[in-house]
Amino acid sequence: MMSEEKAKFDQMWRDWFMTDAFSVEKRMFHILGGLPHDPRCKFCRAPFQGIGGMLVRTFLGKKQSSLNPRFCNVCEDFAENNPGGAEVEMSMLFVDVRGSTELSEQMSPTEFSQLINRFYIEATKAIVHEDGLVEKLAGDAVAAFWGAGFAGPDYVRRTLQTAQNILKTMNREKIPVGVGIHAGIAYFGAMGEVNGLVNISAIGDEVNLAARLASKAAAGEIIVSEKALQKAGMDGSGFESRTLELKGIGQPVAVRVMRVS
Repeated sequence: MMSEEKAKFDQMWRDWFMTDAFSVEKRMFHILGGLPHDPRCKFCRAPFQGIGGMLVRTFLGKKQSSLNPRFCNVCEDFAENNPGGAEVEMSMLFVDVRGSTELSEQMSPTEFSQLINRFYIEATKAIVHEDGLVEKLAGDAVAAFWGAGFAGPDYVRRTLQTAQNILKTMNREKIPVGVGIHAGIAYFGAMGEVNGLVNISAIGDEVNLAARLASKAAAGEIIVSEKALQKAGMDGSGFESRTLELKGIGQPVAVRVMRVS
């Protein structure tokens, strides 16, 4: 019986992440869209501020998601009500500040914290704009992932667009970053529960590979696996080709290197 229940939850997570995470919310689009005012959920139109925001928080429990503020907290609610997760197709992006140790030595603690905060804010804006889910902000790195249920069938291409937008912004901000992108199958779900809090995350070898790619990217580089380019339907022949040996990854990985002028 337990295995049947687990299989049911696994399938629910798989359908939700890969097909249409907001099918129920979209039915409320016209109803909630009549309440004042922006900003509001991209999918169900629930307002997040003002009298409308107060009403949907009070009666529907809706508020901005911690994973993407363009969405309501359907992600968190789904995780609380449907424990577990599933192996799903996704794309992953990791972006790191290059030479952060050297930068910190050249700045006061306050100046360095302000630089990292700008990095967090601008990277998160770019991810949110392309309907990615921000998994973590940690140290000098930001991690995010995309799925068809959230970002549509061109979710891998949108991941690549996010990386390019991040590099353009960081060039203006004079923050040196490198980006790694990969696409594959990872386990996505609620990783644990403590006093009612759940951590929605993605784990697995493919996620580790994306993180390793970011660690190999020099400032101003986006290292993209050939697999991700194929998933995006993009021809990578115009980009520099490399084959990388990555720590913890058994086979060499074929990648392309993108740069933004």
